[in-house]
Amino acid sequence: MNKQQFLEKLAVLLKGLPQQDVKEILYDYDEHFRNGAQEGKTEEEIASKLGDVRQIANQFRASYALKIAEEKSTPVNVFRAVAMTVTLGFFNLVIVFGPYIAILGVIAGMFAAALGITVAGVVGIAAAIFSPLFWEYISLGTSRAFVFFLSVGTACLGVLIFIADFYIAKYFFKGTVRYLKWNFNIIKG
Repeated sequence: MNKQQFLEKLAVLLKGLPQQDVKEILYDYDEHFRNGAQEGKTEEEIASKLGDVRQIANQFRASYALKIAEEKSTPVNVFRAVAMTVTLGFFNLVIVFGPYIAILGVIAGMFAAALGITVAGVVGIAAAIFSPLFWEYISLGTSRAFVFFLSVGTACLGVLIFIADFYIAKYFFKGTVRYLKWNFNIIKG
């Protein structure tokens, strides 16, 4: 592969990154070719020494995804960074990606449970307030005050679980970004 083919393929594979970053990357690799030519190397030798163009592009794309995830740790950004980093190593795909998806499932389940508990509490509050209309249908030998305060407690518990889950998710995503940066640095060398 000569210089022009290498740079064109790299430009195509870097599509989607900010244009200024792509220009800088292409300039840097063009400089590698110029320096190699001054040392008397052929373009093919330089290209083979630089490595696989796809791997180079994947490293830059993963680095960019990590930068975005670090600036704004939304689930979408972090998942995108995970996906880009997984493409860099088989270890991540086999050992890390499966448990990562499982933990995401647990966090999503905790959000669903918090929502369900909160809704149950709100429904209980409504049942206690509107019980004079249909108390004979919901009364199981309990007082309305008991149902009301139990439901308030249930709704509050749901809200507390939701808040706790929010912090768990926040620190999980921050930890994910830190792991990805560490892993990316190891893979990159």
